[in-house]
Amino acid sequence: MQRIVFDFDVVSPYAWLAFERLPQALEGISQHVEYRPLLFAGLLKAWGTRAPVDVAPRKAWIFRQCAWLAQRQGSTFAPPALHPFNPLALLRLLVASAPAGGQPNRRAVELVMRHVWARDGADPNDADALRTLAAAVAPLRDPNADAVKAELRERTEDAVRAGVFGVPSFRLDDGQAFWGQDSLDMVVDALRTQAARGGSGA
Repeated sequence: MQRIVFDFDVVSPYAWLAFERLPQALEGISQHVEYRPLLFAGLLKAWGTRAPVDVAPRKAWIFRQCAWLAQRQGSTFAPPALHPFNPLALLRLLVASAPAGGQPNRRAVELVMRHVWARDGADPNDADALRTLAAAVAPLRDPNADAVKAELRERTEDAVRAGVFGVPSFRLDDGQAFWGQDSLDMVVDALRTQAARGGSGA
């Protein structure tokens, strides 16, 4: 079984679309996906780059393209009215949904992703909605604990050390990394090549 590390921040519409497409893209491949939330703003700071949505025409294009991609792949795309937004509460909730050092499961990630991208203009940080979401996720730890906050920082720093510069990204055990929702076909080809060679390539 081949491992895929899926680095993401819920603030990214492309991460949502990649998350939705993953099961179909990986069908027929013996694999295990590790969902690793990180802070996209931390990546930008580490690499000295700007957020794509900081450029107004580019932001307009991103949301236009994502709406088209979502329709094409059969995914819901109902973005929040305010974007970008601060994703820290949602990311910490995901980190807290797993034991220390563990990874959130797909159900938890889906609940949080849908909270952002499938509620048609709703505020992701609305206090009542966050309480309802937390009850559904049922975290194992306190999302506001210092240890959870530190773990999110460490996840981001680990991704930077591995060369991750954007989200979504996909990492394989042989060291290959892939960036973007549109790299999924490359990921699949790499996994099939590894399988044909009889191992993970690690």
